[in-house]
Amino acid sequence: MTAWTTIPSPLGDLLLLGEGSTDSFALTSLSMPGQSNAPAQPPERQRNAEPFTAISRQLARYFTGELSQFDIHVTPAGTDFQRRIWNALEEIPYGTTTTYGALAARLELPRGQVRALGAAIAANPLLLLRPCHRVIGADGSMRGYAGGVERKVRLLTHEGALQPTLI
Repeated sequence: MTAWTTIPSPLGDLLLLGEGSTDSFALTSLSMPGQSNAPAQPPERQRNAEPFTAISRQLARYFTGELSQFDIHVTPAGTDFQRRIWNALEEIPYGTTTTYGALAARLELPRGQVRALGAAIAANPLLLLRPCHRVIGADGSMRGYAGGVERKVRLLTHEGALQPTLI
């Protein structure tokens, strides 16, 4: 079974795609409105919120500050290199950030592969779950988030990695 649904969030409606059976359903994509590289909206006949109930609960708890680590079954995707990068993203603790360079060094990637690391991060099909929003520029700048820099700032502020700015 292939299914999809949308759920409301402080970042806009999130699009969830998944596949599997009732006993073994896995999330294949979590995207935001306007996201670069977002999947196309699937056919209406596949819309089914029921397989996403537990996932939706975890996301709601994340946005209320009750959950800092997800336990969601996902389908492996991507190249070996991408999966290596995405696994490293999952190890970045809640409420912290790292830089592209530091992540490359931790993975022992040659300097020439930092761009490939950035491309792998940009291709992450599971925003929030694989917290690519926690990777920032070496100078502390917010760059390179498929969901948009404003959302990256909102997520990092939500997690306590950035201090809210007063206007």
